[in-house]
Amino acid sequence: MITNSITAAANDIRDIKPPLEISNGWMGFGWALGGLVLVTVLLWAWRHFLKHVTTSSPPPPVPAHQRAKKKLAEALALIGQPKPFCILVSDTARAYLEERFEFRAPERTTEEFLHELRGTNLLLPDQKESLGNFLISCDMVKFAKYEPAETELRTLHSSAVRLVEETEPKETPASSLQNPKLK
Repeated sequence: MITNSITAAANDIRDIKPPLEISNGWMGFGWALGGLVLVTVLLWAWRHFLKHVTTSSPPPPVPAHQRAKKKLAEALALIGQPKPFCILVSDTARAYLEERFEFRAPERTTEEFLHELRGTNLLLPDQKESLGNFLISCDMVKFAKYEPAETELRTLHSSAVRLVEETEPKETPASSLQNPKLK
């Protein structure tokens, strides 16, 4: 039995275990602090990016006369349909006058609009007369079921374009020197 216990003891001998690493509390604190710094830097970068993106200036608004000319050009696609054509052309002219002269045109009937327009100095007398004829002709198509020929519709269109061109703001020499692309 002695030999058995010696061989059992010999088989039971193992190497010494390596020392256990005892972590101090500062290692976890360091990882937490590093994570917090990383999150803070990422949040700052994100806010800086958003602030930089949102502070870029919006494009300047398109002037009323340019928008009106564009809509009038688009109206030519409807020249085969007199009523939609006249609605678009007269609404464009009224909206242009409202924005250009701060004059409430779209909410009024043609008679109310022309009566109030006579009492202002917004347009020249011949422009007022031309505008009155234009609006009355458009009303005939819109409300009286008048079916004009294409030449009459083109005349209405050209009078609306002429009104916009005659009343659009003129460029001053100083502004043309500042922005040469406007020419």
